[in-house]
Amino acid sequence: MSSSTTSSALSKTALLAMSIASGIAVANIYYNQPMLGIIEADFRGQSAAELVPTATQLGYAVGLFLLLPLGDLVQRRKLIIAQFVILAGALSLAAMSSSAWMLVISSLVVGASSTVAQQIVPFAASLAAAEKRGSTIGTVMAGVLSGILFSRTLSGFVGEHAGWREMFWIGAPLALAAAVMMFAILPAHAPTSRMQYGSAIKSLGQLWRHHPSLRTATLVQASLFASFTAFWTILALYLQGPNFALGADVAGLFGVVGAVGVFAAPVAGRIADKRGPHFVVWLGTVLTIAAWMIFGTWASIVALVIGVIILDFGIQSVLVSNQHIIYALNPDARSRLNTIFMTGMFLGGAAGSAIASLAWQNGSWLGVTIVGGILPLIALALKAAGQRSTSKFSHAK
Repeated sequence: MSSSTTSSALSKTALLAMSIASGIAVANIYYNQPMLGIIEADFRGQSAAELVPTATQLGYAVGLFLLLPLGDLVQRRKLIIAQFVILAGALSLAAMSSSAWMLVISSLVVGASSTVAQQIVPFAASLAAAEKRGSTIGTVMAGVLSGILFSRTLSGFVGEHAGWREMFWIGAPLALAAAVMMFAILPAHAPTSRMQYGSAIKSLGQLWRHHPSLRTATLVQASLFASFTAFWTILALYLQGPNFALGADVAGLFGVVGAVGVFAAPVAGRIADKRGPHFVVWLGTVLTIAAWMIFGTWASIVALVIGVIILDFGIQSVLVSNQHIIYALNPDARSRLNTIFMTGMFLGGAAGSAIASLAWQNGSWLGVTIVGGILPLIALALKAAGQRSTSKFSHAK
């Protein structure tokens, strides 16, 4: 698309609508976290209940791998609308779950269909002018972060005062409303590739091998997102413990605290446009380490508040910057690049939830903080190794 066409295609209204819809979509994979204690109590004696957050993250990862490549092959507008409709149905099934395993299976579908958020992000990047791509991604990701954080506040309140099923019943019409909004706002956009679906899936391996920057960005983000989900998966259980004796509604309120990180996404995008995204990746990773140092050495609500702000700011800054890096690699394959990147990220998130649960069972909050702090250190090492490898490759050429 020409620059003029691109600019007109992505109006401020459309960008705002895409940000809101992205937030509505991604919120669904986090509703269960503040309500986990309530869900486990409702399915007492059914150990599968504790798998609900992990199942949702795994469903999201599977959906990213299988559904995101379609963004390069079909009209994204139709695909986005269809996924929102499917998401509404999956949320209804979750609300009607009669057993923990039914909820786990429903959560897999909720996670898979919620990947519509990651159809919207590369769509916005494709419609944006090149010199505004970082800030555009940052704006949409601010919507994503708002959905992640305020979902916890909403679900914590609803779960505590009405029940966890009611939260999923609320989510279903929200998804349908997003579908209507996307129908009204999104421009038609021709597919960027004529590749067959099977070939598109096969090309993911080629893209992974061909782009070392993609590999580094994916592994770094997977490590950091594992750290992020480790914290949020266990927070409600930690707050319900003897140190605080607080309910799910309070755990959800930490989403409001973390909303300070919403400002990180557009700011990080603008810094990435001016100074380059790699600087922001380093900075955000260091901030994540600092957050876990606070969590591990200062046991108070004040520490949790300060740590959440730093954690969310750091993670979201790195996410926007890594997306800035990968979207510049191949404009015709942005959905497939995003497939690899986001699949890796949410596999990391699922692993973080599972590892954090084990750490909580065996080492309480101290075990969780050790795991959470090691993961960003791994991200630092991966980033350093990746930049050295890329530098050697460039010199060799």
